[in-house]
Amino acid sequence: MDEFFRDLLGIGAGEALGGAAALGLLGSAYNRLGDIGERGLGLGEELAQRQIEQAGFRPYTVTTATGGQFMAGPEGQYTMALSPEEQAFQQQMFGGAGQFFQQAAMPTGDREAAIYERMRATMSPEEERQRLALEERLAGQGRLGVRTAQFGGAPEQFALAQAQEEARNRAMLGAMQQAQAEQAQQAALGQQYLGAGYVPQAQMLSALAPGQTAAAAQQQAQLYGTGLFGEATASGIDALLGSALGQANLLGAAGTGLLAGLFGRD
Repeated sequence: MDEFFRDLLGIGAGEALGGAAALGLLGSAYNRLGDIGERGLGLGEELAQRQIEQAGFRPYTVTTATGGQFMAGPEGQYTMALSPEEQAFQQQMFGGAGQFFQQAAMPTGDREAAIYERMRATMSPEEERQRLALEERLAGQGRLGVRTAQFGGAPEQFALAQAQEEARNRAMLGAMQQAQAEQAQQAALGQQYLGAGYVPQAQMLSALAPGQTAAAAQQQAQLYGTGLFGEATASGIDALLGSALGQANLLGAAGTGLLAGLFGRD
């Protein structure tokens, strides 16, 4: 403190040194208070950042017994991946479904004809046997060459021909029904193969619920731990800042006491 201010305040050199020390203590206390505020703000921001990181979503993976995986990514996106064996099975089932559906969509005319031909191949020998037996009977009666004006042959021959024609008509109707039944069966098989192809995905979705429950429990424990960490760290920060604030208050009190002592003299 220069002589001008000492003369103005009416204090001696020793008192001036004491005043300078008091002002130094007050200045240190003031600076410490400012530093404490900035440090407290910085520690609070660091704690907040660490808690955000600790409470963030953590990726997890659910694996099924057959090797499929359900993965939750860091951004919360979900990805499903079948194992190579599951993929091969799925492709086989989908391929089979496509073949059955293709067959079910084809016209049934050719299939009806094929079925009818097989039925006729079975019926023809019996029809021929019946025709020969009738001719043999008519020949034994001396009526083999008999022809009527209305039917052109013996009544028995007409009845046999009529019965055989009705049997052929029934065979044609049966062939149509059989072809349609086979078409419906092809469609049903295609649907079964298609459904079987989605079994691996269904199994994965079934395993997803327990996996999500476990992940949610882990996340809850993680958040609880983050809260405990935040509380403990905040208590430490409070203690640190309280200690620094106490130190600043002691310096301020010492400086104030010195000044009071200097200016309180008579």
